Amino acid sequence: LIKLCNNARGKPLEMEPNKESTCQVVSYPLDIPTITELVNDPAAGAISTFIGITRDNFNGKPVLMLEYEAYETMAEKELIKLCNNAREKWPDIYHIAIYHKIGQVPIGEASVVIAVSSPHRRDAMRATEYLIDTLKITDSN
Repeated sequence: LIKLCNNARGKPLEMEPNKESTCQVVSYPLDIPTITELVNDPAAGAISTFIGITRDNFNGKPVLMLEYEAYETMAEKELIKLCNNAREKWPDIYHIAIYHKIGQVPIGEASVVIAVSSPHRRDAMRATEYLIDTLKITDSN
């Protein structure tokens, strides 16, 4: 929280950053620095990120690429619900960004980026872990 003096009496006034969630399902490569910057806030002491990339194997079998399909509008609404659930669990977190790529995702390319900012690292890290764990459960259904 930011403390400001609001008048001649010098009483502190507490201001909280605007809390935003940005969720997008896109068909182009994910720009990790830009997504991370979306959650940056002068009051944040931590930004936690998760970047899921395509690896070259799954259960001992070679993988050439992954391909994701989604109804984008509905998927984005579900991602916003996921953000709202995280905010209920960690009300001090500031901003959340979740981007998921659809279409072909070659080896080494990011398919999902999650970024969370908060005053302290613990909430940002826990919220990020919750978001990817819950997203993976939703993805596999």
